[in-house]
This record gives sequence, C-alpha cells and structure tokens, in this order.
Amino acid sequence: MNSTTAWAHHSFAAEYDGNKPITIKGTISGMSWSNPHSWVQVDVKSPDGSVKTWRCEFGSPNQLYRRGIKKSDLPVGAEVTVTGFLAKDGTTTANATSVTLADGRQLFAGTTAPDAPPEK
Repeated sequence: MNSTTAWAHHSFAAEYDGNKPITIKGTISGMSWSNPHSWVQVDVKSPDGSVKTWRCEFGSPNQLYRRGIKKSDLPVGAEVTVTGFLAKDGTTTANATSVTLADGRQLFAGTTAPDAPPEK
C-alpha cells in the first residue's frame, strides 16, 4: 500500500482571525505558485536589524491569473506591502488580501478573506 500526502483545503475562519488585520512591508524571498493556494514569503526587517520571514497565503494560480497577476509580478527581491489577516496560531503567517508593488500597483491576492472582492 502506498501513502501520499494530502493537502486539505480550509476555510478562512479555520486558520485566520478576521479581527486581526496586518500590514507587512518587506522583500519577497520566495514564492510557491501552487494549488490550492499560492504562498509568498516576505522578509521583514525589524528596527533592531533582525529579519523575520512571513508566509503570506494567496489564492490559487488560476485565481491570481484571472485577476491579472503573473508569477513574474512577484519576483524574489521585490519590495512589497502585503495586507491581510493574522493566523490564529500566532506564527508569522497571514492570509493576504492585497499586495502593493514598489511601482504603486495594488493587486488582489485572490484569498478567501471575509472582505475579499468577488471573483470576476
């Protein structure tokens, strides 16, 4: 018998706190363009110089693509501001609602947040 890993799809309320919005400013250090959710890692520098890596959950590649976001829009090294909601487990994880690029473009992150705009 073979075993495989199954990734469960979850609701927003199961993992994130809609009462705890957050804004993260930093540099993209990685991206996983995958189903059922894409993930963007953002390195955030603290005033003391230490760096924390935040994992930001985005929608699926198909949701992002339909919103006009391409993988190339989020390259490693890009400065971004991500807005979203904190994870309930207290980790440096967030459900992203939008990302603002250095050129000022604001992109919808395709997530299941309670105030997310409807799909096109």
